[in-house]
Amino acid sequence: MAETIVLKAEKRDKCGTGSSQKLRRDGGLPAVIYGHKEEPIAISLNYHDVALELQHHHRLLDVELDGSKQQFLVKDVQYDYIGEKILHIDLTRVDLDERVAVTVSVELKGIPAGASEGGVLDQVLADIELECLVTSIPESLRVNVSDMQVGDTILAKDVELPQGAVLVTDSELLVAALRVVGEVDASALEGDEAEPEVIGASDKEDDEETAE
Repeated sequence: MAETIVLKAEKRDKCGTGSSQKLRRDGGLPAVIYGHKEEPIAISLNYHDVALELQHHHRLLDVELDGSKQQFLVKDVQYDYIGEKILHIDLTRVDLDERVAVTVSVELKGIPAGASEGGVLDQVLADIELECLVTSIPESLRVNVSDMQVGDTILAKDVELPQGAVLVTDSELLVAALRVVGEVDASALEGDEAEPEVIGASDKEDDEETAE
């Protein structure tokens, strides 16, 4: 797990589209801190530092504001229309003994044993929602698929969660399956040795019989 860094924050006196655009051009990122019935605070952060923290799937960020360091939970991240550049981030105040509901990405690790038999791994669910202590939010949920054979499936309830975490996502939802793509139905080949139908053959034979 990558170590978190302390994000330096400054209060923003000016808000709005023009001010935010200038801040981004200067390498900053507009953000808002809210929650726990306190007044929201508009701040600016270093864009590169925030992007690095999100790249490592960190949800609990160390932020230094007015000489005081606090931890805030990433509540929402807004991206541009192509989903690459961060435009804004919302942070919420939390107590370290507080339980929160978060969405965590699922990472499939390993090569399925059934891949040698033509099995193709299909990941159906990319994220799982769980409830846990704010200090125990995992970067991701890793699932070892090495033992999967063709026809095997992994449901949400099969994913190992951190100690003390509770699954919020429907436990029966399909996370991944090992399938054979383009498999031919054997029953379709039964009888008449699966000879191809010749379109118009019967009509031609009927015409010949009539001519005789």
